[in-house]
Amino acid sequence: MPPRNSAAVDLLLELLSIPGKSGEEGEVAKFIVERLRKAGVPDSAVSFDQANRHSPIGGQVGNLIVKLPGSVKGPRRLLMAHIDTVPLCVGAKPVRKGNTISSADPTTALGGDDRSGATVILNTILTLLEEDLPHPPLTLMWAVQEEIGLVGARYVTASKLGSPKMCFNWDGGAANVATIGATGAFHLEITVRGKAAHAGAHPEDGVSAIAIASMAISDLVANGWHGLIVKGKKTGTSNIGVIRGGAATNVVTDRVDLEAEARSHDPAFRQKIVEAIIAAFAKAAKSLRSASGERGQVEFDIQDKYESFRLDKKELSVATAVDAIHRRGLEPDLRISNGGLDANWMTAHGFPTVTLGCGQSGIHTTAETLDLDQFEHACEIALDLATTN
Repeated sequence: MPPRNSAAVDLLLELLSIPGKSGEEGEVAKFIVERLRKAGVPDSAVSFDQANRHSPIGGQVGNLIVKLPGSVKGPRRLLMAHIDTVPLCVGAKPVRKGNTISSADPTTALGGDDRSGATVILNTILTLLEEDLPHPPLTLMWAVQEEIGLVGARYVTASKLGSPKMCFNWDGGAANVATIGATGAFHLEITVRGKAAHAGAHPEDGVSAIAIASMAISDLVANGWHGLIVKGKKTGTSNIGVIRGGAATNVVTDRVDLEAEARSHDPAFRQKIVEAIIAAFAKAAKSLRSASGERGQVEFDIQDKYESFRLDKKELSVATAVDAIHRRGLEPDLRISNGGLDANWMTAHGFPTVTLGCGQSGIHTTAETLDLDQFEHACEIALDLATTN
């Protein structure tokens, strides 16, 4: 049996078909704006902020924000989702098989993360307007560049949002999932500088940046500071995710660039993870010398990607979301995430935000699928949240 909301599914299939990796969301935003105008949303209610101007990669557009007055009194509500995908989704050809959507191209991911969330928001406003449903003041936000570090949410122009009192974000998971907290993270860029030398004739004259990096990583692994980290009651994770360096086997490599991350729900422990990474690289650089006694050097650029948060179950956004899930006949599943969400930055800006699921699974892989039953539940929950006073 097909989902009852076939219009939402058609909308979803259209959005999934538009390429739009982080920084290249222009066509996705254009599609959404055209649908809003066609439905009667005035141009004065539609705006873009300049979040992309603060991004390390630039980007075609900032966050798309729509602010609507209410037809009934009540606190303003924010409904949001991000519109960018990971690069693996470019070229996806969505195909529906029963109550599941996947990519017909086996070499691409689907992009349900987070075009399904973006569709939930768009379907909500289109339904409100088509059926002339009463609603409190609403702000709709389609965020950019979530996948590369929550850039859109981090640099959102808060004054454009209209001071919402309840905030709801749609992203991964089943429709009954309400994520009320998430970890924090640091991003580390590490430059290891050694000394070049001929690797065959006089390797002892060089200082291998690759050797320094490998010694440091080995130290982190051996001492429990890489991967899952458990130190007493404190937990976190770290990962060396990118290594670049070297050009030839007959040259002692004089520079290696690495990118790493450190995560923990505990800000103090997250800092300790960073300190352990710094110490391991400093120790490795100090321990390796050339024949003449020269050592390598290590430089760090450490960025606070996002802070952890945890909402109280009595928080208005949480309680309202739980009620909406219950009204769909579902059992709310409140979770704390070990990944970052746009809600991290929205909450940091003073807008406590609950993240709800809309059916994606296997995200960021070619096995990604979207469950249409869960997607339909998400659409109905969103409509409930946008209209119930």
